[in-house]
Amino acid sequence: MITKDEIQSLLHSTETYRIERTISTGNMDKFCEAICAFANDLPDSRKKGYLFIGANDDGSLSGLKVDDALLKKITAIRSDGNILPLPVMTVDKAVFPEGDLLVAEVSPSLLPPVRYRGRVFVRIGPRRDIAGEAEERLLTERRTAYMATFDATPCLGATLDDLNLDYIKDTYLPSVVDADILSRDKRDIKEQLASVRLYDRTHDCPTYAAIILFGKNPRYYMPGDFVQYVRFAGKEKGGEVLNEKRFQGPLYSMLPALESFVGDAIITQRPVSASLFREKTVINYPKNALRELMMNACMHRDYQSNMPIRLYQFDDHVEIMNAGGLYGEARPENFPMVNDYRNPIVAEAMKEMKYVNMFNQGVMRVQDMLRENGNEEAEFDVSKLTVFCVNVFSNEDRVSQITTQKTAQTTTQTTTQTTTQTTTQTLSDVQIAILEYIRSHPNASRKEIAANIRGITENGVKYHIQKLQKQGIIKRVGADFGGRWEIIFPKE
Repeated sequence: MITKDEIQSLLHSTETYRIERTISTGNMDKFCEAICAFANDLPDSRKKGYLFIGANDDGSLSGLKVDDALLKKITAIRSDGNILPLPVMTVDKAVFPEGDLLVAEVSPSLLPPVRYRGRVFVRIGPRRDIAGEAEERLLTERRTAYMATFDATPCLGATLDDLNLDYIKDTYLPSVVDADILSRDKRDIKEQLASVRLYDRTHDCPTYAAIILFGKNPRYYMPGDFVQYVRFAGKEKGGEVLNEKRFQGPLYSMLPALESFVGDAIITQRPVSASLFREKTVINYPKNALRELMMNACMHRDYQSNMPIRLYQFDDHVEIMNAGGLYGEARPENFPMVNDYRNPIVAEAMKEMKYVNMFNQGVMRVQDMLRENGNEEAEFDVSKLTVFCVNVFSNEDRVSQITTQKTAQTTTQTTTQTTTQTTTQTLSDVQIAILEYIRSHPNASRKEIAANIRGITENGVKYHIQKLQKQGIIKRVGADFGGRWEIIFPKE
């Protein structure tokens, strides 16, 4: 991070193309546009840009006090998904006698053009503006020179006829490029695709990202580009194959089909007893957790490999495996806190198409959803160099154990249970609510019961309690004051 001496020097520097000073603390659009412009580095200076919050135009400090809330707000700009590709930036506070200064240090992007909400911002001297066609083309060519990921390389032999251009024009481009800019864009389709890294001008062909996302037959160029689903009987791969299905095609059409299949064929639900009088629905896997894992598999896989993504279902767990281990800065010792993108163009497109919503939080979200659903946490195997594997365990066994225990406790009460079911079918919702409340609050007064059950008065509570007493379901033990309610029947 920049030192205080360097900050003092830059505050009064004439290098205005890499400095933005402001005393505003709430103009988020201004901050995001400045960060986007610094990341694009139109002059190709290879120098970092600086957003100084708390400084006047002449370099003097405004007396701002930078608190944690402001630091968090500016830091969140990096990962909120509005600036794509994600900028490389650090945020810190510098304290001076005249006041504090919030410093956002932005590195030039290796993947220009960087867009903020579909617009490419650049700095032309001290002025920030939207890039013109020539400037955007310059940034795109620079990205090609910088970038070496597979999805950015030209798919030699492919042509525009290999792409679903109607979907790209009608749906994808309007989602990634601002509508006003797109309406004024008179370039041919090749130039438009090149601006979003889907076409290589030098080789006059689509990139692999374009084929992966929108190709009519991606497997012609990448034989392993499909998802293989297998349902095995039992808990091991040696079991009989009960079902098999293959998902293939461009991601824009394959992902919705895969998402629907997971919800319809893998996710099951059944009712179990939640209390004496109510049931709840138990789901074997939270749908959004499996969806997140499958989207990540498609986003991060090694598309050069002939191995398909494997979605294997067993009696007690689901296994998801794809080609390509941890990539770039992500390593076993820092997973899942550090993430990197093997296919940044594919990842960016999936974000724009709403298949992924957050960056670097997928694993934590999956674990949270599994815990909330009563599943064990997923097991991630990140030790292999060439594959990435995750096992998600069903909660069916856990629910079955609980149900078995309850059944064992009540096997000697068969007659009572039968009568209980007959009796409770005649109870109203209000009476059931009263019984559930006094079961956990046996010393409750009628006034307290009325206060905790919506839509009933104290007199109403009195009326229903008298009916329950006449039916022999509850009784009062002890005096009116200081006594308690006791459920006689039904009981566990």
